[in-house]
Amino acid sequence: MSGKVWLVGAGTGDAGLITVKGRKILKQAEVVIFDALISLEVLSLMPVGAELIDAGKRAVKHTLPQDEINRLLVSKAREGKRVVRLKGGDSFVFGRGGEELEALVDAGIDFEVVPGVTSAVVVPAYNGISITHRDYASSFHVITGHKKKNGNLDIDFKALVRLDATLIFLMGAVSLENICQGLLDAGMAKDTPAAVLEKGTTYRQRSVYATVSTLKEKACKAFIESPVVIIIGKVCELGKQFAWYEKLPLSGKQILVTRPHQEGVEEYLTLKLQEFGAHIINMPTIETVKINSPSELEKFYSAVEKVQSNKGKKCIVFTSSNGVRYFFSLLKERKIDIRSLFVYGRLEFAVIGSGTRDELERYNIFADYMPKKYSAQSLGKVLVDKLSKDFHIYIFRAGKGSIELTNELKKAKIPYSDIAIYNTVYTRPNRITEKIAVAFDNKEIDYVTFTSASTVKGFVNIFENVNLQKVKAVCIGDKTANEALKYNMDIIVSNDATINSLVEAILKKAKG
Repeated sequence: MSGKVWLVGAGTGDAGLITVKGRKILKQAEVVIFDALISLEVLSLMPVGAELIDAGKRAVKHTLPQDEINRLLVSKAREGKRVVRLKGGDSFVFGRGGEELEALVDAGIDFEVVPGVTSAVVVPAYNGISITHRDYASSFHVITGHKKKNGNLDIDFKALVRLDATLIFLMGAVSLENICQGLLDAGMAKDTPAAVLEKGTTYRQRSVYATVSTLKEKACKAFIESPVVIIIGKVCELGKQFAWYEKLPLSGKQILVTRPHQEGVEEYLTLKLQEFGAHIINMPTIETVKINSPSELEKFYSAVEKVQSNKGKKCIVFTSSNGVRYFFSLLKERKIDIRSLFVYGRLEFAVIGSGTRDELERYNIFADYMPKKYSAQSLGKVLVDKLSKDFHIYIFRAGKGSIELTNELKKAKIPYSDIAIYNTVYTRPNRITEKIAVAFDNKEIDYVTFTSASTVKGFVNIFENVNLQKVKAVCIGDKTANEALKYNMDIIVSNDATINSLVEAILKKAKG
């Protein structure tokens, strides 16, 4: 049985720069072979359960030689797998994509190519440099700065100087001095504007502006490291006017988001933080799993039947958006019409907060009760205050829900049923979590967001060797913060138990 290989260009670091098709293919991958320059933000998009193979290709250090990568592509495809070869930038722009396709063609393996945005274009754009401009340059030329085995550059510098165009050198960090001197020797004016752009589109993006005669010296003083894009030409002047990326309030910040994935739902917290310029590593520390055991399902459907047949006053309570979603999913599996719950008696709905309320409204049901403070205890107090003892409350939530809600009901002697519709489990470490742990050691992660005590426990369970006292934990609610305090984390608590309030707390902290 033969599988298939997709060559996918991952862009240059910002996960938002992967094409829609590239992201779709990546989600369906069974094997992902990725390069060293793929950012943690992009790596965090890897599908759960996929085999992850680090090819580790850099200019001077290869974890796997090219022949071994070619062999892996062929062998994994022959196992019948969907294989993604994930490469930085675009596979066909100095990415050796053509060599890998030759190996696949020789082996008779099916393949597709999904182009990616190349650093030659996108890195200057993130620095405000328009590589063509009617007043400065009518063309641009992309040149490899990679030296041959003999240490020389195979570049016709005189031809490049005659072009009077924007010159873009990729993979040229080691060759910066040779490139600048080669252009000067070929007759380029010493005061020609030049720039070296380091780690463009990532949270560590930096730039140095100079002239072709002073660029090497200034880059050394700034301790510029690869990967870099070198720009030579008048358009470099535009970067000083049009720089925009560094002006975003969370530019330069890398944030780990621990919320569990919601199937089919783009993570709102991630989107909000990215909107302000942050780079996001999505690393769910917990997963929610819909109930599936016979005993759990029997208890759920029995509770639904009781809601249907209850001729008195009744209230359904949800403590999370997951609870709402799983509730309606389970109803659908048995083809239970929501209208059947309203036939007898009086049915009302209560939610713990705005996120749960919004999820419920997707099903055109509007909550009757919601506490001002979004916590289990506050929800319990609202129910006690608003509902009489002749109500029966049906709580549909996680298997190990907070006792603060039910304690309030017990004290008021209001009858209730506590029904599990999903369970929370901790995620397991993988190749990506190993890289994230290294990022913590290198102080490359600025904040970690926690939206529940469970996410804190899951984080500690995964990252056993991380110095937890150095973790800047941004927490929703006191219960989450108290759990983080157990591990002596550096705590920031949002004013309200909402995603927007969490983002505001990060913005305030980042401003200093």
